[in-house]
Formats: sequence, structure tokens, C-alpha cells
Amino acid sequence: MATCQNEESANVTKALNVLITGATGDTGGFAVAQLLEKGHRVRALAHRKDDRSKKLEDLGAEVVVGDFLDFDAVRSAMEGMQRAYFCYPIIPGIIQATAYFAQAAKEVGVDGIVNMSQISARREAKSHSARNHWLAERVFDWSDVPNVAHIRPTYFAEWLLYMAPMIKQGVMQVPFSSGRHAPVAAEDQARVITEILENPAPHSGKIYPLYGPVEMTYEEISAEISRVIGKPIRFQSVSFDEFWEILGSASAYMPIAHVTRSMYGEFERKGQPRTGESYLAQHLRNVSIDHTNGVFAGTNDVIESIGGRPPTTVEAFVRANRQTFL
Repeated sequence: MATCQNEESANVTKALNVLITGATGDTGGFAVAQLLEKGHRVRALAHRKDDRSKKLEDLGAEVVVGDFLDFDAVRSAMEGMQRAYFCYPIIPGIIQATAYFAQAAKEVGVDGIVNMSQISARREAKSHSARNHWLAERVFDWSDVPNVAHIRPTYFAEWLLYMAPMIKQGVMQVPFSSGRHAPVAAEDQARVITEILENPAPHSGKIYPLYGPVEMTYEEISAEISRVIGKPIRFQSVSFDEFWEILGSASAYMPIAHVTRSMYGEFERKGQPRTGESYLAQHLRNVSIDHTNGVFAGTNDVIESIGGRPPTTVEAFVRANRQTFL
């Protein structure tokens, strides 16, 4: 009887103290919910207190406010944590933020980190953000923080939600043509993040590309959206400059928050002079080229083998968010 009880106990994951950054975003928000559902104690690092952080508190998370580029704030947020998820936005500062995060993790004894990178992260990347994500991976590797795993998702399925204003008008105008990718849902990524955080040792030093189930062109994706919502969607490949202008004109419909869906507040400074191309625009311009060149293409079984479920199809994602596109 005692042996059976010991085996049973060994199969139950002990409650962990986990720090989730990017918690008001897509992957972070789902990771918070999934970890809480599994009985873990979650601390969410938010940039400010607002309606989004209140939702996390309502779920049962402890919300602390701080900035990635404030070492004391990061160190304070890390206090008492055993595992952590690092998710830095597409803005300057990731290498400094990674160094702060890794040092804070070492000081408190964190023994597992999941680092959100991107599929285009590589030494030769033309995007400053993509190359800096690659360098940030190396900073974690050099840090000697145990059990760091890097995830590199292709384009999120959530990008379709960001383009909802134009889709509502019956058109998808994007700077993509023949390139293919398998859109990957944030909820699926969060299951991978959660599973690795619960048992990080087998994933130490690993780099995991994350994909949805089926590669598609954007023209095929627009046709799938059209079929699911029962409304014609015209696909049009446009130049990046045209696409950027379209996003700017749609910014009035974006949420007032510095997150991906609002392009990190990129269009809030209308009428103000700019010097050169912004960090985000430079990134998106170059990854649109990467997309055409096949950098975002591929599929694998990582989401199912680690996360425990097959990845979400475009059809299922659009069906779940149907009202957003109407």
C-alpha cells in the first residue's frame, strides 16, 4: 500500500512558484491561466496596472509592476521564484533585459527558464530584433542559469486578429506573396511553455521551433477565413510601405495598450516627426522578406509531443474568433 502511495505522489507535480513576464500578452496570459489551473503559484510581471492585469489577479495570479530595464524591479519580481518565462516585446533593449533577467535568476536560484525567441532569430538576420533575439539566446546560454529552453514560433495565428479591421472590410492586404507558414496559436504555445516549466531538465539547452499543423500562403489563409465566416475576403499582396500605411490608418481601432495588437503604440504619435525607420517597422519589413524566402516555413510535432495536444488549425482558430472578423 505504501509503495502505491509513493508512486502516486511521484506522479503529482509539486506546486511551483513561477514568474511569468509578458503576462498581459497572448502567450503569457494563457501560460498564467494554465499554470494556475494546474495548482501552481504564479507571479505576473506587468508594465502597469490596468484592466488586463486585473484579469490576471481575478484568475488568482499575484501581479507586480516593473520594467525589464530596471534591474532592481526584475530582481524583486524574481524573489522566491523557482521557474520563469521570459517574453520581451519587439522594442529595443532585449540584450540588456536578458542580462538583468539571467542575473536575477542566478541570484535567487531559479532552476528553469523558458525564453521566447522567434523563428527568424539567427546571426545573419537583417532584422535587428531577430538578430538581437539570437544574441539574447546566447546570453542565457552563457549565464549558467540551469535548464534554459528557447522557443522559436513562426507567425502567430493571433496575427489574423491584428488584421481584423481590414478583414472586416473584405480584404487582406499584406506584404506577403508566395511564402508559406503554419500559423501557431498562442494557447498551444502556452501549453509547451507550461510543460517545460513544470519539468525543465529534459529541455535544457534545447531550441524548439513551434508551428501550427499546416503550412499555408496568406492567400490560402484569406480563403480559409472567407470560408469559415461566410464572407468574401479578397487577398492582395502589397508592398511593405503600403502595408505600414494601412496599419497606421487602422490604428484608431487598435487597443490602447503597448502590446503586439496595438503595434506597441507605434501609431500613437501621429503627426510627430520621425528620424529613420522605427525598430518595429525595420523588423517587420525584413521578416516579410524572410517569409518569402522560406524562413517561417515548416511543421513539426513539438506542440503535440510536449504540449499534449495537436496544434490548432486555422479553421478552428477563425471559428473560435469568428465575431472578431465580422
